[in-house]
Amino acid sequence: MEEVRVFPLTCAVQNYAWGKIGLDSEVAKLVLGGDPVAVIEDRKPYAELWMGAHPKGDAQIKDNRIAQTTLGQWVAHFPACLGSKVKDTFQGQLPFLFKVLSVNTALSIQAHPNRELAARLHAQFPEHYPDNNHKPEMAIALTRFQGLCGFRPVEEILGFLKSVPEFHALVGNEAAEELRCGAGDVVRTSQALKKCFTRMMNCEKKVFVDQLNMLVKRVTEEGAAGKDTSSSNGDLLLRLHSQYPGDIGCFSIYFLNHVVLDPGQAMFLGANEPHAYLYGDCIECMACSDNTVRAGLTPKYIDVNTLCEMLNYSPAPAAAKIFPCVQDASDPCVTLYDPPVPDFTVMRIQVPASVKQYTVAPVDSASILLVIEGEATATSAAALSDVTLRRGTVLFVSANESVSLHITSQTGMTLFRACCLL
Repeated sequence: MEEVRVFPLTCAVQNYAWGKIGLDSEVAKLVLGGDPVAVIEDRKPYAELWMGAHPKGDAQIKDNRIAQTTLGQWVAHFPACLGSKVKDTFQGQLPFLFKVLSVNTALSIQAHPNRELAARLHAQFPEHYPDNNHKPEMAIALTRFQGLCGFRPVEEILGFLKSVPEFHALVGNEAAEELRCGAGDVVRTSQALKKCFTRMMNCEKKVFVDQLNMLVKRVTEEGAAGKDTSSSNGDLLLRLHSQYPGDIGCFSIYFLNHVVLDPGQAMFLGANEPHAYLYGDCIECMACSDNTVRAGLTPKYIDVNTLCEMLNYSPAPAAAKIFPCVQDASDPCVTLYDPPVPDFTVMRIQVPASVKQYTVAPVDSASILLVIEGEATATSAAALSDVTLRRGTVLFVSANESVSLHITSQTGMTLFRACCLL
């Protein structure tokens, strides 16, 4: 196997049922090269594009002069490509999985464990928690992106308990009163919030289905009569119920913030943070793990008790869930999304139309580069040959290697880069 340090990848596509179809799907447009006819005619849901060495979707090296080899195999053979710090810290493994998601229907009420809990869950239930790693995630919006993230401020939850009697019925008078009385006391508020959420999530199925049906009927009738249903979060409720009828997760909208990201905005999902993706297209980067604890809005395995025990019950407004990005001090074209975990950093590279020569700077980490918009010829002393870059091209760049771009498009370029900056 010949050591080459910069090369294009063919990446795995996941056609999950919740994915978008046709021109609505950024994943489809990236994978099919932007050909509108091909995108329209292909009616499969294009949910996720996986860029990395995950065993369930290991990228293929796209170069005929390298024998049919996956990225994972190549990294195992040439671990120095990771960079010395990354190689030593992560035992010779690429520590992140880079993705594009196109979400059409909601993606489960969930959270990811920290390393300690991940190890315990993996030891006890390996069939549901297949590894012992944590799974922090970053989502960066490509289009307007909607999700649920973190617990709402207490006053908002109390407002819904007052205006949505069906929700109050599941939480119960005692827990609701404890939440009201604990306002202003951080410890009491956290305890009361946990009690409220746990009570709701553990309701008997017949009870919550009956309450949900009553709520949907009421909101539907009020909407038909021209009434404002925002006090019941009516539009979102009806949307989720149409996707997951009779699901307890429909009530989670009264506990969790509805976060809307404009393109370029991000949210970071650390350990024990309750969240769900609702709609839109995003770049996602995560630690390389499959550990997800789910409790609603999903056909997959549900683990309500673990979720309720593990969650971070710290209320905060939706605005606080938008993760701040920063301009790279050394390159005005680069915006950094650098979360408080060592596993990954994401860079957005926006090259203006006036610039025709641009260098992707070396970093002491392997990185994966995705072209979102624009065209260029990429050259590197570490590549077997020049690489034509266009929408959807994915390039692996070994540690401490640079790539020169000769930009041929008239509108500049937009790329995203995932790496590990220790």
